[in-house]
Amino acid sequence: MNRLTWFIARHYLKAGRGKALLSLITWIALGGIILGVAALITVISVMTGMQGELRSKILESTPHLYVLEYNRSLQLGNYEAVIDSIVSMDGVVAAAPFAMSSVTLVMDGGDYSQPAYLFGVDVDTTGAAATEMEEKIIGGALDLDAPASGLPPLLVGSVLADRMSVFPGDTMVVMSMENLKPDMFGSFQPTLRQFEVTGTFTTGMYEYDLSNIYTTLGGAQDLLGLQAGTASGIGVRTVDADRADETAAALEERLGYPYTVDSWITRNQALFSALELEKYALGVIVFLIVIVAAFNIVSTLVMVVADRTKEIGILRTMGMTQKGILRIFVIQGVWIGVIGTTMGAALGVGVSWAVDRFELIRIPGDVYFVDHLPATLNPLDIALIVVCSVGVSFVATIYPALQASRLEPVDAIRHE
Repeated sequence: MNRLTWFIARHYLKAGRGKALLSLITWIALGGIILGVAALITVISVMTGMQGELRSKILESTPHLYVLEYNRSLQLGNYEAVIDSIVSMDGVVAAAPFAMSSVTLVMDGGDYSQPAYLFGVDVDTTGAAATEMEEKIIGGALDLDAPASGLPPLLVGSVLADRMSVFPGDTMVVMSMENLKPDMFGSFQPTLRQFEVTGTFTTGMYEYDLSNIYTTLGGAQDLLGLQAGTASGIGVRTVDADRADETAAALEERLGYPYTVDSWITRNQALFSALELEKYALGVIVFLIVIVAAFNIVSTLVMVVADRTKEIGILRTMGMTQKGILRIFVIQGVWIGVIGTTMGAALGVGVSWAVDRFELIRIPGDVYFVDHLPATLNPLDIALIVVCSVGVSFVATIYPALQASRLEPVDAIRHE
């Protein structure tokens, strides 16, 4: 590919006098590529950011693995021995028992009730915590110390606290349906316990801040009727959260029956599958803008071929080969694609950075789990978009370039 080919291709990109329509169509094709690539990068970055934000918020309060025991009571006994076996396995960072149950909260002396998920945390452990939330509690960043009243402590999500007008020092009644006890008439009644609110927490995930509450493992055991050394299960933190499924399978094989191991990926599979499908669907839809811009490239080159027919005949007469003519129009179309893709990529990266950095788009947290639209730039996604855009631009040049290369010199020169 010589300099003459490049020179002629650049010359044909310029409409020249009396050819404003060609110039306009070229700018429309270029603008379509720019907008299409910028929109595609922004959309994909936002969807990737949503996935990443949701993942980080889930993992903040969720262990990578759940170890449970098959039995009628759904309780795991002698958890200390099981933990010793778990932490000795490669790929495991920490393991800790937890108590978990659906409960109902009532302000002491109030009439309003609110459902919640109660988590009992082992604050007396000397080992590493299974979740970031437990790490904050054990490290003292969140107050779960025994209050002076002697009641079990309780940490309440910030949204739940606002809804129920709860403040540190307030007393709440927690009702559980797991530890049912018969009354004097033989009817089973739920277990009620008083807890004192020692603080609130904010994860940034609306659903967790509305429904999650934390207490000590001992306080949860008393409410749920769990004996010492018994828990609902064991939470496990692994080296790589993205490979939790593999570690879960290995751990389940190691522990054997009656234990079962679930990963955080399995428990949230439906949510992340929906987000992934939405990401690809939006990507395909927005990519249609690039396809439309490619059709503009086709129409631009077809009009250039029709307008430059005589010049093509002269070039052929002077000795330029069919491949040379083909290269001229391929370069012209690909040049439009490369310039448009480069400018569109820069625009898309800039918009995505601004959306994430300054939190420009606020969204309802009770619907989307986060309160603003995040954006994460993935170099692989950007590279794929750039390659696809340039590839589409190249494909768009094939038909008009072939038509130009097949023109016979005599017929081209005699063209009116």
